[in-house]
Amino acid sequence: MTNPLKSPFAAVFANEVLLNTKRVAPYVLMVLFASNAVLWWGWGPAVERGWATNSDFYIGRNFGGFSIILGLPIFTAVIMGDPVIRDFRLGVHPLIFSKPLGRATYLLGKFFGNFFVLVCCQSAFAITLLVLQWVPFSGMVTLPVRVVPYFKHFFIIVVITHLVLAAVYFAAGTLTRNAKIVYVLAACFYPVFIGYQFLLRELPTVFGVLLNPIGFNAGSRIDPWSKSADFLNQYVVRYGVLAYANRASMIVISFLLLLLVYLRFRIDPQQTKPEHFTKFTLSEPSGRIPYSRPSYGLIDLPKEALPARNRIPLSKVTLSQGPIANLFKLIEALAVEFRLLRSERGFLILIPLAIFLSFLSVPFSRIAPEVSYSVTSATNTASMLLLFVACVIVFYMGETTHRERELKIEPVVWSTPVPNSVLLLSKWLAMAALALSLVVLGSLTTIVTQLLRGHTPVDFSAYFLISGIIVVPSIIFMISFVVALNVLLRNKYVAYVAAVGTGASLIYLYNLGYNHWLYNPVLYQLWRYSDLTTGRILGYRLYTLGLAGVFLALAHLCFERKA
Repeated sequence: MTNPLKSPFAAVFANEVLLNTKRVAPYVLMVLFASNAVLWWGWGPAVERGWATNSDFYIGRNFGGFSIILGLPIFTAVIMGDPVIRDFRLGVHPLIFSKPLGRATYLLGKFFGNFFVLVCCQSAFAITLLVLQWVPFSGMVTLPVRVVPYFKHFFIIVVITHLVLAAVYFAAGTLTRNAKIVYVLAACFYPVFIGYQFLLRELPTVFGVLLNPIGFNAGSRIDPWSKSADFLNQYVVRYGVLAYANRASMIVISFLLLLLVYLRFRIDPQQTKPEHFTKFTLSEPSGRIPYSRPSYGLIDLPKEALPARNRIPLSKVTLSQGPIANLFKLIEALAVEFRLLRSERGFLILIPLAIFLSFLSVPFSRIAPEVSYSVTSATNTASMLLLFVACVIVFYMGETTHRERELKIEPVVWSTPVPNSVLLLSKWLAMAALALSLVVLGSLTTIVTQLLRGHTPVDFSAYFLISGIIVVPSIIFMISFVVALNVLLRNKYVAYVAAVGTGASLIYLYNLGYNHWLYNPVLYQLWRYSDLTTGRILGYRLYTLGLAGVFLALAHLCFERKA
């Protein structure tokens, strides 16, 4: 039996999948998609309107919303934008292109390897909804357990839709070799898509059917608000000829884009003509052979071997001791952590994502708020940002804690004359600064959105109180807890599983009513705006900060570098 990995395509495909398992982004996406599946399942309109959460109609509705709102622009760009750019950025393209590897094999292996990872991340949403059929929920209507509709709607609505968008991002990143262009395209997706929809309405129907990437015509459309719950629970979504024509056109367009990439891409890394040549002439030996001392393997690399923007210098430390000296060492180590965070490409994704989530937290239409629009918007923003920041903390903290070990420079860092507290607190403070910056950015976005939608007046004290009393202590606790997990478990993947499992278990218990403040440090469902300044809530917050201090002290005590 032959080894399938001897095929060049299979080797490139497997290598891309393996590389993505070592990145943070896929794990963040899986947790985010799975958590949103839980939120949409238990807190969507199904319970209120009597819709069965595993009916054919509701499954298709969830996947349609997932493709448009959560799954499409930014997350697809994270996975599909830079597979080829990464080889050129790391300087390994001469080694790759020296192999007997054709352009088509290289490009298709890159594309389908990363698209497979993207589909695996998105399947976390589908699998979570599938598993939730067995979870009881008060007041929820469920039909007998079913499996086929989840896979059918996931493939037709989600996979094929993302195939064409993945081809667009892959083509943009491969041909320009600039990841920023890909992220700009992702950020401009919604304005361009809305304008494109208006354009399709002015064109003949055939263009609206064949050129609509989201596939609004993929299934029979009905108005759920005018139908009874019994009708929708028994309704079966069927795909007609127009639906299959739309999906087939998206596949054809995807392969045309890949064909364009194949025709325009060049394996030869030398894209420009050499500036000068060196001329060698042979002459007779002079009879004396000069002797030079051997270099013993030492090679003098030019400074240009690594671009200046990619050089992250280690912190400068001295042998001085004392509180003041340790403070300066902490500041220097913190500066290095900030530079490392700034060099992370995923950092460019966090900002627009925080803005987008905060934009959605403000009601689109005027409603009767419980207290005020500012309180409602600030509460929604706090809930969304806490979930989002929790995902960021879990995966970025794991990468930060184990970075030196994976890069094999841990002995160099540990040999510096600094205490363990400097090594731990620098990472803790960098993560805290990043998380709090996202909270401030989200709050400002919510305030601006509230003004633009005319939900005035704006109560700035509501944003300040909710963020300061609810969000900030919760973030401090989560960072300390994740740091302790990574130090104690000493494996970032085990820490990921432990953190995600703990969070999912607690959310499940909270929703069942087991939300006592002793094991509810984020005060989920335990606070109201009118109670924020009471002694009870402030006591709970002091308890949360105390827990954070205990976990941070435990991490310092169990830190592997003893001396």
